[in-house]
Amino acid sequence: MTSTITGPTPAHAPTMRPGRWLDGWTPEDPAFWQSHGRRIARRNLGWSIFAEFLGFVVWQLWSIVVVMLPSAGFELTTAESFWLISLPSLVGATLRFPYTFMVAIVGGRNWTMISAGLLLIPAMLLGIVVQNPDAPFWMLLVVAATAGVGGGNFASSMANITHFYPQREKGWALGLNAAGGNVGAAVAQFAVPIVVTVGAAASLNLALAGWMWIPFILIAVWGAWRFMDNITSAKADFSASAQALREPHMWLLALLYIGTFGSFIGFAGVFPKLIADQFPDFSTFQIGTASVSLAFLGALVSSLTRPYGGRLADRFGGARMTAASFLLMAAGAVALIVTLPVAGFWTFLLCFLFLFTATGIGNGATYRMIPSVFAARSGGEVGTQRASAAALGLISAIGAYGGFLVPQVLSASHSATGGYEAAFIGFVVVYLVLAGITFAVYATRRGAFAGARI
Repeated sequence: MTSTITGPTPAHAPTMRPGRWLDGWTPEDPAFWQSHGRRIARRNLGWSIFAEFLGFVVWQLWSIVVVMLPSAGFELTTAESFWLISLPSLVGATLRFPYTFMVAIVGGRNWTMISAGLLLIPAMLLGIVVQNPDAPFWMLLVVAATAGVGGGNFASSMANITHFYPQREKGWALGLNAAGGNVGAAVAQFAVPIVVTVGAAASLNLALAGWMWIPFILIAVWGAWRFMDNITSAKADFSASAQALREPHMWLLALLYIGTFGSFIGFAGVFPKLIADQFPDFSTFQIGTASVSLAFLGALVSSLTRPYGGRLADRFGGARMTAASFLLMAAGAVALIVTLPVAGFWTFLLCFLFLFTATGIGNGATYRMIPSVFAARSGGEVGTQRASAAALGLISAIGAYGGFLVPQVLSASHSATGGYEAAFIGFVVVYLVLAGITFAVYATRRGAFAGARI
């Protein structure tokens, strides 16, 4: 049995089957979009952002918990700490591949409920394991690995929302969805130190770092069940994914996205530890009985500048803005190399916030390049538009591996030299190379991109 959603123009209304499955979803039809589509899409977008936000929260919990483990009685080496920070990113990046297809297989509403519910596992396990300082390191690794399910949420959330919006409005909707999720990293790093120290006197209620998110996760599951929808026309397009994988430029764009998004998620993960290592007196600030860490500012500014990176790319071209962002990232890394041995905390913080701002601009600009590159390669053929959509999910998955690579490079630098300068020298070289590749291949309008604005 089906029912028609009531509205002013029934001819354009979708029909709803049991389980909140929508038939007749045609957002490109202006009459449909004005009468029913926009309202339904916005409702789904709001709950998608909330669920993805919690995914990023859980994904990044260990970045701030690791800094607090010594105060809770855990003894960890620097290398072990970096493994706990980077392993969730490795798992999350890998999960993004299957998560990309789950919306089409089980439905966007259904998968949002499932993927949000899975966040309960790492949150509860973290709350349990941090109460036992004698827990072996391998157990900490296993629990940290489960936080990777939060990283997979981005791919399925973006895949879901792209089905709801017409082509002319996808950019802003996807930008809001991405930024809303990315902010979760900042909120986790801001809220956890406060909650675990309020009223704790000389001890830590570190278990609350996991337990505090349980009610919000349950609300997300309920909200997806009550207010979100599945779209019957959202189908798994494995042939488009295969086509995208055969496109050499997909791999080149994925490399660029490792440089932008990978740098964001990698530096967001290690920022609390770098502050604790370099400026332990500034690791937290006491406000009454609560402790506040300024590490959240890095993830926050990067998240907030991401949509504007897309806007600037619309105006000046994605390739130009991506190349410029890599140059800015290189400049930020150079500033850290020069100032780190002699500067104080506030200079260190400003240099890193500059670097985070550049990664945010780069995230938006690089993501904006993807459909432009595929359109230029195909002349706008429908099949390649599908491949472009598939490439967005694949590239987001590959780019997330930067969240594993950045902490591991910093760990290797610390093990070899006792500091982090060597790692930042390597980052400068990588960013300059990526800027050169972006400019030479995509910004000069030669070869396959002659006459195209990437």
